[in-house]
Amino acid sequence: MQYSYTTDLIGEVALITGAARGIGRACALALAEAGADIVLGLRDIHSDEGLVNEIKALGRKVLSLQMDVSKISEIKAAFEILEKEFGKLDILVNNAGIGPPNAIEDVTEEDFNYTVEVNLKGTFFVSQCAGKLMKRQKYGRIVNLSSQAGFIALPTESVYCMTKAGIAHLTKCFAVEWGKYNITVNAVAPTFIKTPGTEKWLLDEEFKKDILSKIVLGRIGIPKDVASAILFLSSPASSLITGTTLMIDGGWTAQ
Repeated sequence: MQYSYTTDLIGEVALITGAARGIGRACALALAEAGADIVLGLRDIHSDEGLVNEIKALGRKVLSLQMDVSKISEIKAAFEILEKEFGKLDILVNNAGIGPPNAIEDVTEEDFNYTVEVNLKGTFFVSQCAGKLMKRQKYGRIVNLSSQAGFIALPTESVYCMTKAGIAHLTKCFAVEWGKYNITVNAVAPTFIKTPGTEKWLLDEEFKKDILSKIVLGRIGIPKDVASAILFLSSPASSLITGTTLMIDGGWTAQ
């Protein structure tokens, strides 16, 4: 076995779910800049918001796929197209996720089910399809999106916290079962990250002040903070790391 310090991904194919914006978008660009061809798993195939052209400008191949991860039929159909187009998959980033806030007593069965379907069931079945390809080629890198919310309790986020804790443990299960196929499975657990989906919360100065008081490094995260860690876990430089969840929380959970 050859060991490498490199994060060079030339010749590899990477799938990122929920790739249209925020962390997913940053991951797609980071992996493309490192040399990978990119597959975008999109809840709405027409909503790439210019990302396809940005990836093409980097000289990479890019394929957009309709993939609402709450629908197993869409996951399977997308993987059929992916395999036909590329014949392999080296990297999977399970980024798609939702976290609508709601007090425990107000959570409906519909709210509960949809959050679980996207965050947990979606991650499981996308990984299942990816694993079949990776097992055949005896190589793969899977990176799941957990959250610091999987390790601490956040008010009005009980269902989200539960699913992200589940992702951290599911990561271990996949890592143990697929390690013999040279597939590594890890997760990242970000703190509050400034994205299009969170900007409205940051407009509340009291909320922002409270968040900053808990982050040791004293700043709100940006998508590139997460994407750079995912690039590392997707690359040859992380070849002996599997089954772990990397905290990207500015020291929040260290206190």
